[in-house]
Amino acid sequence: MTNSTKLRGLFVLGPSVEQIYGPEAQRAIYEQVEIYAPKQTRQSLKENPTILAEAEVIFSGWGGPTLDADFLAVAPRLRAFFYGAGATGGMIHSEAFERGIVVSSAAAVNGVPVAEYTVASIIFALKQAFRFAREIRAAGSYPKERKTIAGAYGSTVGLVSLGAIGRLVCERLKMLEVSVIAHDPFVSSAEAAALGIELVSLESVFERADVVSVHTPWLPETERLVRGSHIAAMKEGATLVNTARGAVIAEEEMIAVLADRPDLSAVLDVTHPEPPLPGSPLYTLPNVFLTPHIAGSLNGECLRMGQAMADEMGRWLRGEPLRYQVRPEASGNTSHRMPAKDDLD
Repeated sequence: MTNSTKLRGLFVLGPSVEQIYGPEAQRAIYEQVEIYAPKQTRQSLKENPTILAEAEVIFSGWGGPTLDADFLAVAPRLRAFFYGAGATGGMIHSEAFERGIVVSSAAAVNGVPVAEYTVASIIFALKQAFRFAREIRAAGSYPKERKTIAGAYGSTVGLVSLGAIGRLVCERLKMLEVSVIAHDPFVSSAEAAALGIELVSLESVFERADVVSVHTPWLPETERLVRGSHIAAMKEGATLVNTARGAVIAEEEMIAVLADRPDLSAVLDVTHPEPPLPGSPLYTLPNVFLTPHIAGSLNGECLRMGQAMADEMGRWLRGEPLRYQVRPEASGNTSHRMPAKDDLD
């Protein structure tokens, strides 16, 4: 493709281009697209929206623009939007799809390190590593006898929601030979059978599992979905893992249960608010393992997202099906999903 036939494009994102789009990804992009201006941000586009007039393709990431009517009005030639980060949420308005703009997101790719973090946490939890570590630190010695340790083989892991990340976790759990139960009212029995899991109620997930891992998106109907009563019903020595969003758990109720149940452990990579307010018991509760939202892509892991979008661009230009395309029906169901068909019959 010669310069005269190249598409015209822009990078529009908050971090540096290099943080997401590595040398290989940039090379692929520059071979096919003429990037006709320096990297843009939301603020720079607000100050000079006319720079969008020639853009046929945009490569974006965290801090990217919202594709609403106002944005699209000043980007009349836009044909494709590649988002090298996580979920697009409310970024993509219906006007973008109505105009036929192709949208692709690296959300599934960003889910890979989240799944890895989750599975690592599950393995440590099944070995009671978090509990032993805090008891050894407090006592300054090894415990005289080991508490009952579930171990992995034959144990029960519970998943709350089976979206993209929940399914990645489910796939990786196969190597542990655990039983997986899950709660997701939008997953059909046929899908569950294909995944090799048992669908149960939310209450049963917490009552039966040795480890419960939360993967529910933060939506109006999922806020405070997990209550203190669910956590209080967990088995002795069980562990709660949350890599989703803090707001899906009734946090003050969780704190009360964890204070009352020192046998339980909680691995929390997310909180609400984030970080916790100064003086929050989450900083000092001995049975809370708190990390600063590190499960998602960091540093070199971010380059995988940019490469995924460069690869998507190649497929798009060759007329091949995209792997990570954001469909209008999925975008429209961000805040609400209908139950699976066989659950309605």
